[in-house]
Amino acid sequence: MRKTLLATGLILASISAAHANSQTMSNFSYDYAEARIGVSPLTYGAGFSKSVHPNAHFLGHADTEFNSDWDLGLGMGFHAPVNNWADITGELKLRNTKNKTEFDSTGGKMGMEVNIGVRQWLGPQLEVGGQIGHLNIDSHEKTIGTIYGRFHSTELFSIGVQGRLNDVYDDQIMLTTRFKL
Repeated sequence: MRKTLLATGLILASISAAHANSQTMSNFSYDYAEARIGVSPLTYGAGFSKSVHPNAHFLGHADTEFNSDWDLGLGMGFHAPVNNWADITGELKLRNTKNKTEFDSTGGKMGMEVNIGVRQWLGPQLEVGGQIGHLNIDSHEKTIGTIYGRFHSTELFSIGVQGRLNDVYDDQIMLTTRFKL
């Protein structure tokens, strides 16, 4: 499954990069700071992304229930336009997680995440997207996913709703805000 997901991501990225206009490197900003609140279980989180190349970005996230637990991620991502309204994305992240059920240890458990996704404009201010990926922490392997919708009230600020599927805190709804850096 991991090899198929990686191969598909690399093929799609190379196809979209080959078709991309050299003047348009991306349809979205990948420079942002994000704050979020998760529902069921109640979690608090933050994330960031910073472009380091026209088609690559550095990213990270931290989430917690403030109950001696955490979910940290740090890695690199790529993005390339598919057409004038959509980008294909992918990420490779190092993850450190501690919780009471699966990953209980003093320093947490280390692992990797790889995912591929798409971001799409539905209108001038409405963005939707999703990702599917593979999470491997310690001896736990699972397929994870994310779907979201985001309303861009201005160029510098957006609000959104995100559904996380089968992630560290299981299935969860997130309310998010993003600020452009």
